[in-house]
Amino acid sequence: MRILLVEDDLDQAEGLKRSLQKAGYVVEMAHNGTDGQFLGDEEQFDAVVLDLGLPEIPGLDVLRHWRQKGNHVPVIILTARDAWHERVDGLNAGADDYLGKPFHADEVIARLQAVVRRTLGKADNVLEWKGVRLLLAEQQAIAQDGRLISLTSTDFRLLRHFMMYPDKVHSKSYLSEQVYEEEQIKDSNVIEVYVNRLRNYFGKDFIKTQWGKGYRIGE
Repeated sequence: MRILLVEDDLDQAEGLKRSLQKAGYVVEMAHNGTDGQFLGDEEQFDAVVLDLGLPEIPGLDVLRHWRQKGNHVPVIILTARDAWHERVDGLNAGADDYLGKPFHADEVIARLQAVVRRTLGKADNVLEWKGVRLLLAEQQAIAQDGRLISLTSTDFRLLRHFMMYPDKVHSKSYLSEQVYEEEQIKDSNVIEVYVNRLRNYFGKDFIKTQWGKGYRIGE
């Protein structure tokens, strides 16, 4: 999943980014409201972690702007621990959850997982498709025959995206954006290597090629 992290405290942002990456997320960052608002307008993210106390454009105004434009991306707001009115204002403006500062990275990750689960209509941390179970917290998969497969971070990100959106056709360039951060994006042909790895795990028919368009796992 691609996460947008908008936080002006550089040390806190870098620390949270590392924790999110370790948990299997692709993270793009902005350190002021102007850049954060622009990225949210121009790019597609699965969730946003948004500090309210941002320079240039306050986080609450950024959130209101997205909602007024019909951008329904799940948003977790970060607020001062004692600023209850900020939490209320944020939730009323369309936030999906909030965290008070200081916070633990593990709690951010758990809340992100919960928000995305609600978006997908899921009650637990497991995605299932055609006999394959993906254990999100463990970054492991259970194959159709019961084998437990430890996935690389790239395998995990790719499989998670397929299983979150099984009925969509994904181009190689789009999948590359979901698997790598912007400064790391590889030649889109590298995606073929990882698609073939997943086919080796779960069968060649698990991921279908739609010629000229990309890949999908749904019918």
